[in-house]
Amino acid sequence: MIIKIIEIIRIAGASFGIYWAYNIGMATGTPAESVLHIITPWILVSIAGTSAIEGLFFGKQAAAEKGFKNEGSYAFQSRIALLSYALIGLLVYFMNWGTNAELTIMLTFMFFMSFSAINHGYQAIAHKNYHWANLNRPFLTALLIVVLWYPVINTLF
Repeated sequence: MIIKIIEIIRIAGASFGIYWAYNIGMATGTPAESVLHIITPWILVSIAGTSAIEGLFFGKQAAAEKGFKNEGSYAFQSRIALLSYALIGLLVYFMNWGTNAELTIMLTFMFFMSFSAINHGYQAIAHKNYHWANLNRPFLTALLIVVLWYPVINTLF
């Protein structure tokens, strides 16, 4: 049950952050940079932060919920990586390190999410592991890429 609650918090937090970033950011003189500035901590804390907490404190339940036989000691590295994305995202935001730092942490996180989506899709197809996380991760990651396309591309170019 706790894993489902964390999943709801993850999706709700990311959804609100996206709404908030576009609602506030688009009304500024530099909309792409403003959206990126607002969306970065929301996405990183909502997705990476909750995933890290889920794995670090509820690893066995999370593995079972996703259809894996065990949580695996190696998975601990992913949890720490996710925690680092969230913490560095907050540091970049609160220290106001600027657009390049926001782009760097967001692109790094999105590469991780893209490969994670590929892995979950593979688990669903190759191993017939049709648990919710394996089915929704590729689609939610694609949606996240669409949402981030405007601020990332318009800030880069």
